[in-house]
Amino acid sequence: MMPLFLKSAPRRHHRGLSGLVFVLSSCTMVIAASSARAESSLHLSYPPDHHETFADRIFMIGTADPNQPVLINGESIYRSPAGHFAPSVPLEIGENVIDVQVGDRRVQRRVIRLSRAPNFPDDGFGFAENSLEPAVDITRQVGELVCFTALAPAADFEASVSLGNRQIPLLPERNGSELPGNAAVLTGENQPQTVMATRYQGCYRFETTGSWGQPVFELRRGDRRLRETASGRVEIRPAHVSPLPVARIINSEAVSRTGPGTSYSRLTPIPEGVQAAITGEEGDWLRLDYGVWVNRGEVEVQEAGQPPQGVIRSISSRQRGDRTEIHFPLNRRVPPEVQQEGRRFRLTLHNTTAQTDLIAFNANPAIRSMTWQPLGGDRVQYTFEMTSPQQWGYDLRYDNTTLVLTLRHPPEINPSQPLTGTTIFIDPGHGGPEDLGATSPTGTREKEPALTVSLRLRDELERRGARVVMARETDIDVGLRERMDMIQKAEPTLALSIHYNALPDSGDAENTAGIGTFWYHPQAEDLAIFLYRHLVEDLNRPEYGVFWANFALTRPQIAPSVLLELGFMINPDEYEWIMDEQEQQRLAVSLAQGIEAWLAQQP
Repeated sequence: MMPLFLKSAPRRHHRGLSGLVFVLSSCTMVIAASSARAESSLHLSYPPDHHETFADRIFMIGTADPNQPVLINGESIYRSPAGHFAPSVPLEIGENVIDVQVGDRRVQRRVIRLSRAPNFPDDGFGFAENSLEPAVDITRQVGELVCFTALAPAADFEASVSLGNRQIPLLPERNGSELPGNAAVLTGENQPQTVMATRYQGCYRFETTGSWGQPVFELRRGDRRLRETASGRVEIRPAHVSPLPVARIINSEAVSRTGPGTSYSRLTPIPEGVQAAITGEEGDWLRLDYGVWVNRGEVEVQEAGQPPQGVIRSISSRQRGDRTEIHFPLNRRVPPEVQQEGRRFRLTLHNTTAQTDLIAFNANPAIRSMTWQPLGGDRVQYTFEMTSPQQWGYDLRYDNTTLVLTLRHPPEINPSQPLTGTTIFIDPGHGGPEDLGATSPTGTREKEPALTVSLRLRDELERRGARVVMARETDIDVGLRERMDMIQKAEPTLALSIHYNALPDSGDAENTAGIGTFWYHPQAEDLAIFLYRHLVEDLNRPEYGVFWANFALTRPQIAPSVLLELGFMINPDEYEWIMDEQEQQRLAVSLAQGIEAWLAQQP
């Protein structure tokens, strides 16, 4: 299990937001000013008018003349010395009109709080709207468990689902909970929540193949009956069908996931040309024979006489300067899986049978040993023991049907000048006219200080002997895929993505501050923790936390890649620190020193 930890930021007393009174109307934004006096200054950055949210509160981010009080719904609020504010305001379900006033100027924002509660019929008898599952067409194999679910208002109904001549009882789940989205961990609100309805569930193993059509759900209470048809169809295929449907990856690499949708976790990407049998379907997603799911748009579906199976025999390695290449000659492209743990690097080849009698592997200063073993008959696993506890990146690609694994060696570090000879990739977050990033009380966007500090950091690193590659040096748009490809091409010693933070609507913008770092591959964990501790202690900044994060700029594997959130744009006080030029320089120097110190401690 990958270690995660989250630390709460220091909290400050809220000023004057108790007992807020809301005016519920259809008013849009209103600005009123007295013609007899000069207009008072007031800028409201967030939320926009007509904003919709599921959160039970919303932070109002803005700035005003520091010498005049700001009232929200008639109550005075806290502001920073420069006049910035970001109090959270509670929301009722439906439309909320929030009044912000300073001197002779008044702004209203209409915020609509949406309900997460299921939508049931008015009389309380019926299934929740859009709750019948499967909601999309699904395909499963004979003998595989197929499950059906629906939401009802209470647990005292009788429910069932019918397909053809099969009737499957649906039983209420009495002790279930709902999980919030992944972003809830950013506000410390990721605990299971009480279910707002009763989930009825039932599963069945079909032993007969064919198209079973759309499930018909039935709800009963006393003499009342209600029948409703799900939108998804169920098809059952034999476990060994001929011709066999096979998926061939057509993108440079395809995203593999633990389930049929983007809400499921990513697994090792699948290289172009890999083939695997299709064992299940769910809407736009295909399940491959080794258990992962891939989007239908990333594959070409073909027919085959037998499941794609690879054979591997001899293996060879060669040292190329600062890296070792290991060649795995196969008769076809098979799905790879990578795991990193401490000094160990594991490569698993799925749908592969070993016929190996000879391996030409030469131990070198970076790799102490290599072992292999068959797993479960159709998998082969190779384990590399590295000499250094810190791994420095890898690459995985196919050359025809030979899989080439590249393991990078530790850089040669001069303890007195650790950055000399290194390449540091810096990605200033966001940029361009569309990708603005988080907003501040004054309307300044995250892309601006991210670039400013990145350029200062570049200068500090170069002064210490590093070669620096920048994702951008001006205010231009650079796509996420393009940034990832730039890291892969540069093959840096380290890659850093520079950002400033914000929160979901339910967060406490006024009282959340501090440094945060994010990593994905285990090879980047130690760097993320080290830089986090260094910046917090050296700059005396609040602690936000270190997170394992599936972000685009933490996923590059060619080098340890870390994303840094260097403060909260939405926090009134921290924003002043973020924009202070002297503090920006201190931050750049401290970050350069932290990178230098981390490199110097490497064995």
